[in-house]
This record gives sequence, structure tokens and C-alpha cells, in this order.
Amino acid sequence: MKTELCSFCLKSGILCQKCSAKVKSGEISELDLKIARLLLSLEGKYPSLQNVTFHKAVSFGKTLAVIVGHGDVPRLLGYGGKIIKTLGEETRKSVRVLEYGVDDRKFLEDLFMPLNILTINTIWLPDGTTETRVILKRKRGNQLPFDLKALKEVATKVRKMSLRVEFAD
Repeated sequence: MKTELCSFCLKSGILCQKCSAKVKSGEISELDLKIARLLLSLEGKYPSLQNVTFHKAVSFGKTLAVIVGHGDVPRLLGYGGKIIKTLGEETRKSVRVLEYGVDDRKFLEDLFMPLNILTINTIWLPDGTTETRVILKRKRGNQLPFDLKALKEVATKVRKMSLRVEFAD
């Protein structure tokens, strides 16, 4: 697995000077360390993780967003979802896998999976800020498969994107 931290630091649990400086500066959080160590421990059981690039982990409420490199989402979702299930059990959170460096539409599609996005609009507010309006197609039943407030917060933390979510039947 590729990450900002050296693999020796992740395996040993003791950070070198370079990695320690990244943690102190806030470039890497304690959550990033925890998730990177967990993914590294799963690498032996699931060999496809060796090619995954881990960028960041963001948590809000009961939702954990794992940001991985371009094209790495299927590798993390493989093995019948066992990797994601293990991450969820270890952190006691619902896990979302997002791709790093993609356009806004792809980011939002990954974020709101399994619901379909009907349209995405940018709303220009009088104070000069923008809001992204997302209209989702609601599936049968009123229960959402995710925490909407947590996903809005994840979008704010990861992409600095303010979301307004609406539903269409």
C-alpha cells in the first residue's frame, strides 16, 4: 500500500522524524494513521491492497470516508466487500470509499452511492459564496442508506463543497 507515511513507521508503530513532522504539522491526522495501519495489516490477507494509494481518512458522526488514489475504489470494494466490512467493524462506522482527484460529479456519485444523481447545479449566493445543489432519485421506501448530515460534512471537509440535497421521486 502506498501512503504519505513510510511503511516501516506504519508496521513498527514508531514514527521517524519525517513522519512525525507530518503528524505535528497536521498534514496527517491520527485517524489517517489508524486507517493506514489497518489497511496495511489487511494487505497480507487481500493482496490487491498492495497497489492501493491511501490519501486520507475523514470522519464525521458514524461515517468514515476513505480517500484512495485514482482507480483504487474497486480494489477496496473487492473480495465481496470484506475489506470495507472489516474497516467498518474496527472503526464502528459506516464506510464510504472516495476517489482522489476526480471531478465534482464523480465525487458526488461515489459519496451518494447507491442513489442516482438526477442533476447537479451551482447556486451563487448573494454573499459571493456558492452552494452545490444535488437532486437525488429516491429509491423505494423512505429510509436513506446513509446519514445525510454526515455526508454533507464529509463533502465540506474533503472538497470544501457546501451541499444542498433534494430528492425527486
